[in-house]
Amino acid sequence: MPSSSDTGPGPRIRQFRTMRRMTVRTLADIAQASPSFISQLERGRTNASIGTLRRITAALGITMADLFDETAPARPQVVRRADRPRLDGAQGVHKYLISQTPLRNVEVYAADLEPGARTSPTPYTHGDSQEIFLVIAGHVRIWLGPETDQHAHDLGPGDSIEHPSSVPHLAANTGDGPAEVLWIISPATPD
Repeated sequence: MPSSSDTGPGPRIRQFRTMRRMTVRTLADIAQASPSFISQLERGRTNASIGTLRRITAALGITMADLFDETAPARPQVVRRADRPRLDGAQGVHKYLISQTPLRNVEVYAADLEPGARTSPTPYTHGDSQEIFLVIAGHVRIWLGPETDQHAHDLGPGDSIEHPSSVPHLAANTGDGPAEVLWIISPATPD
């Protein structure tokens, strides 16, 4: 059995897992491995097959190269508007991922909301990250907590609001035309 070491993929796996606020058990479940195996791998006490490493990197949203290349500088990644990965959303909401994998410390989404469109039928939560919601164009109402006037915030172009992603939230286009918004979330929300 190998001795504990800071070399090899283990420490990088732990680094990417903790940045995503993913538990050992969650990573193990997604990668089809046992939690004790993942723990031993992260501490450098065992090795993994290429197949297992591929499942782990897929679960973490990284490439095999990301796992082994600690010295590679961050490379610029141009994302053209037409090439943004589109995410399925509520009717009338067209949401796009702006930040690219591997998601390290931040994730950014852009969305176009048609008049009357809502991000969800009811307020929702995801993880416990810092979230900034910025209106680029249009008029949006965002609720933080229950969907009542007391918890509503009306935002126009250039307005933003910051809140923990663990607070139930919901946004709706209250204007007559389309609205364009950005979400900036740090650290990245675990799946």
